[in-house]
Amino acid sequence: MEVRTRFAPSPTGFMHLGGLRTALYNYLFAKKMGGKFILRIEDTDQERYVEGATEVIYETLKGCGMDWDEGPDIGGPCGPYVQSERKALYLPYAQQLVKSGHAYYCFCTKEELDERRAAAEARGEVFKYDKHCLNLSPEEIQQKLDAGVPYVIRQNAPATGETSYHDLVFGDMTFPNETLDDMVLIKQDGMPTYNFANVIDDHLMGITHVMRGMEYLSSTPKYNLLYEAFGWQVPEYIHLPTVMRDAHHKLSKRDGDAYYSDFVEKGYLTEALINYLVLVGWNPGDDREFFTMDELVEVFDVRRLNKAPGIFDMDKLTWFNAEYIRRMEPEKYLAMVTPWFDQALAGKGIDYRRLAELMQTRTEVFNRVPDMVRFLGELPDYDTALFTNKKSKTNPEVAKAALEMLRPVLEGIKDWTETNIHDVLMAAIAEAGMKNATALWPLRIAISGLMSTPGGAIEIAWLLGKEETLRRLDLGLDKLA
Repeated sequence: MEVRTRFAPSPTGFMHLGGLRTALYNYLFAKKMGGKFILRIEDTDQERYVEGATEVIYETLKGCGMDWDEGPDIGGPCGPYVQSERKALYLPYAQQLVKSGHAYYCFCTKEELDERRAAAEARGEVFKYDKHCLNLSPEEIQQKLDAGVPYVIRQNAPATGETSYHDLVFGDMTFPNETLDDMVLIKQDGMPTYNFANVIDDHLMGITHVMRGMEYLSSTPKYNLLYEAFGWQVPEYIHLPTVMRDAHHKLSKRDGDAYYSDFVEKGYLTEALINYLVLVGWNPGDDREFFTMDELVEVFDVRRLNKAPGIFDMDKLTWFNAEYIRRMEPEKYLAMVTPWFDQALAGKGIDYRRLAELMQTRTEVFNRVPDMVRFLGELPDYDTALFTNKKSKTNPEVAKAALEMLRPVLEGIKDWTETNIHDVLMAAIAEAGMKNATALWPLRIAISGLMSTPGGAIEIAWLLGKEETLRRLDLGLDKLA
């Protein structure tokens, strides 16, 4: 039997990290088993449809290295792969269920349902449809259909007994049938509900393994009743633990940590995000942490999925990202960091290539880069207290003496290269009988205004150029006067 998995997102906006991880696990499982990974767009909820969202789904999956074997854009033997284009398929199946007694027409109005819901809440009960229209005679039903009375088709769920199934992560699951609602299968506009369409489509597309979020654990009995009513093979279920920000909070749009695009805009690398995301709820069985997509396919095992919610640790992701950046080819890093340099240094004449060499091992996330290099474009205001450094044995008085000694030395350098600056300064500091740090710490503070910089005083002086270095040094001396 060929393994066939599917990722079936709704085009309602950007790609949520939970959805992206679901796609990733579906992809990895299908490829590990030598099967097919299917992309299906579930757009039955037209009110929530967002223009352009389908393209976002395509771009995100492709950008993350997950190419699908069948889908809306490439077709396949089970198309179309967009639910709204399959609309004509669903009603006949619902009518088949009506004939077999597993579904029925419901003509209750919204107002009637709201009234019953309010009454249930007043009694302190959870509202569940009361099968009111199940009691209509065939003549009454036909009369209403002929008169054009709006209707939905509901599943006729059993009210007694239990429904059980096996999940590859959570094990054997059993639910009392009395907790099951008669869910709507076909809405008044003729469109199927998500709950009905995904069962029909999974069967028609030959999906063998349904891998989705654990929020569907309690809905699965209703789906299985539909499979059984049709006499179809029930797929294997793999329900995935929720992705959480911490033990009590889900990822949220407001906090900017819910969507894949949030992280791309901040300057996280897709490879780092995917590598970390796969570990949020799954482990390889050893201490290894870094994987390419091909390596993940090789080691992925659904038996190593966790039942507990996966905590999406931002600090851990940032660590992953920094490691990926450090391992990046220098030319690729330069290309990626240049737009971020431009945000702070456009038109300032700074040598980006040298700056990139200094910044690559210090970059954790690209959106932090502009603030880290902004001092090269404009000297920030700083307090003379920065000149005090126990390790360098400096204070404002020592710093003033060091800068006064270095000022003519720097001015006398004709060929302003990094090597020359280094050699001339080291010789002058030695001749003055100073420790290197005692002289270079005040110089770093004077020309950068910061305690922590990419590169030291010599590298910064070269990047700034002779004229700007001397100008900043003079401002430092003025502060210390």
